[in-house]
Amino acid sequence: MQPNPLNKRRESKTPTVKRRMSRHGSVLIETAPRELPWDLIDRLLVPIICCHAAAILISGVLNLLRISQVSAFVLFILFTILTVSGALVYHSLKISPLGKAVLITGCESALARALAKRLDDLGFTVFAAFKQLQDNDDATMLKALSSGRLKLLQLDVTSEVEMLEASLLITKHLPEGEPGLWALIHCDLWCALGELEWVPFPVMRKSFDINVLGASRLTQIMLPLIRRTNGRVVFLSSALAHLPSPVRSVQCATQAAIEGLASCLRQELKPRKVGVSIICASEFAAGNAWLDDQDMREQAKAMWALLSDEQKETYGEDYFEQAIRSLEPYCRGDGDFHSTIRAMTDSITRTFPMFRYTPLTRYEKLKTIVAEHLPSPLYEILYKA
Repeated sequence: MQPNPLNKRRESKTPTVKRRMSRHGSVLIETAPRELPWDLIDRLLVPIICCHAAAILISGVLNLLRISQVSAFVLFILFTILTVSGALVYHSLKISPLGKAVLITGCESALARALAKRLDDLGFTVFAAFKQLQDNDDATMLKALSSGRLKLLQLDVTSEVEMLEASLLITKHLPEGEPGLWALIHCDLWCALGELEWVPFPVMRKSFDINVLGASRLTQIMLPLIRRTNGRVVFLSSALAHLPSPVRSVQCATQAAIEGLASCLRQELKPRKVGVSIICASEFAAGNAWLDDQDMREQAKAMWALLSDEQKETYGEDYFEQAIRSLEPYCRGDGDFHSTIRAMTDSITRTFPMFRYTPLTRYEKLKTIVAEHLPSPLYEILYKA
């Protein structure tokens, strides 16, 4: 049964909205979030640690000078209450979405379409970019379920002509009185599968062209529009940027490149008062956004056919099939987009957004901490590839 567009427009705009991907598009379902808001924890962790250090230091000085016998614990509680209250107020400040325009690339993915719908509900003027608009059912459905502010746009990030045309079209259709673009959100990502020796070089090149070079060039083209509003550039990455993952080495490399690009761009644009954020999404949420079961199998068949006889004999068809099947959990089942959509929305609507958001599951968060801060041999023992 087709959903009623009128009912969709009346849906609640509360933050507890989950985006679930089906084979026919994005479905909106009211539900409670599954995971903790890690970005809020990240905001509060360092201030609380500083409160503890300050409490010990001040208590020691007061006791040494015999001014007061107040304990470090009492000072810690007092400092924590004041600091957390201030941080929560700081965290809750938002900009007004009315009259602000955002560009979202890669709306072929359910995650990007859900984000476009969410921002449209909030009052933004949304430019939803698809690689191909003609006979695109997802684009038609997104337009039908959204307000008149949402505009569809054909944009292939590997085509400089289409990027320049998109810049002109956006400039022409900006909200009245708006000097430029408030946010550019990079959701256009393409996944190359297979161990490095298996991946054909054209496939590897395509992955970097879309994930890294396309995002870089589009940012260059759109920055004059973004600088006029002191706006934002938001990159979508995944936990693969920090986790070594066999059979996805090319994807890990592109995600790490995106994070490196975003880190440098943040420093470059800070004097221009342009914000940069990166959303390090869950592997499972990102997998549902980027992978498709049929595409994965087609890539696997093409890779196997291109391998030499020596390579086929070395690896064996059983090993090859087992390696490809290890990726099936990332392209099956329902994707919980709630945490990722909330983080991306925060990066656009908060007055003071964070640089890195980590909407990860508890398991992925722990795995990332182990990978980044503990010795590599220990990581390899705990998480065998």
